[in-house]
Amino acid sequence: MSEQGLSHLDKAGAANMVDVSAKPVTERTAVAEGAVVMSRETLDLIRSGDAKKGDVIGTARIAGIMAAKKTHELIPLCHPIGLSKVTVDIEADDALPGVRVRATTKVADRTGVEMEALTAVSVACLTIYDMAKAVDRGMVITGIRLVEKRGGRSGDWQATTP
Repeated sequence: MSEQGLSHLDKAGAANMVDVSAKPVTERTAVAEGAVVMSRETLDLIRSGDAKKGDVIGTARIAGIMAAKKTHELIPLCHPIGLSKVTVDIEADDALPGVRVRATTKVADRTGVEMEALTAVSVACLTIYDMAKAVDRGMVITGIRLVEKRGGRSGDWQATTP
């Protein structure tokens, strides 16, 4: 937590959108990750592209990108920002078994893009669950976290390995 406390609460404890108007526009990047753990059979089905609802990976990638662009509509105190780049990478991982999701967001603005990266990962994972739940209701969405952020007043930050 920052030394000044929670930035979205005023002195009376009421929630407020942070005023970023005096901050300089800088390039900012964020990376988030998460995973969906599933049965090996479900992973094989997703890999084959034969899931009943269609291309799970492709659909989840698009859903994650769309979600990043709508983050300010979903998270009440998030600023609307003009994202310059969103990538959502989804890879099968036999060790889970399941898929790993990684999102990178980029903007030149007065506020960061961490929430957009986290939202992209979350919605991509939810989409994977939705598209495969008919064959595996026991899937687990796990490990959604910020991995890295660059830029802005607070500078660069990188997560330590869990």
